Amino acid sequence: MTATVRPVQDNEFFTWLDLYAGYGDFYESPVTDEKALLVWSWISDPDNELEAYFAVDEEGTPIGLAHVREFVRPLDGSKGLYLDDLFVSPDARGAGAGSALLDSLRESAKERGLSVVRWITAKDNETARRLYDRFAEKTKWVTYDLVP
Repeated sequence: MTATVRPVQDNEFFTWLDLYAGYGDFYESPVTDEKALLVWSWISDPDNELEAYFAVDEEGTPIGLAHVREFVRPLDGSKGLYLDDLFVSPDARGAGAGSALLDSLRESAKERGLSVVRWITAKDNETARRLYDRFAEKTKWVTYDLVP
């Protein structure tokens, strides 16, 4: 199967929601109606930095999802593209959707003049890490969350 990547369209809320809810289930973080509507409002607002992309199969059916946003890198004097979420439908895994999304994000960053595409993943997500190891260098940085 060959997957291609395209932006999520304004009329695709329920298709997006199916994939986003699957992502939430995977990480045991249920997507409530309130959360879904909030995130969708960000995606559909052209003034918000959050962008959403589908990986689609040959029939045009969305099988993967990525949420990204630009971020500044003051010490580097550049901007990067942050991949907040990447999810591929379980029945479509191994068919190239994740690779297509990462390739597309790399090309988008290059076209925009950005210096890096960056993301984090769970330490125990071995399947995703095998994909990521083919595309990117694992960094030495450790992630912290300071909760207000």
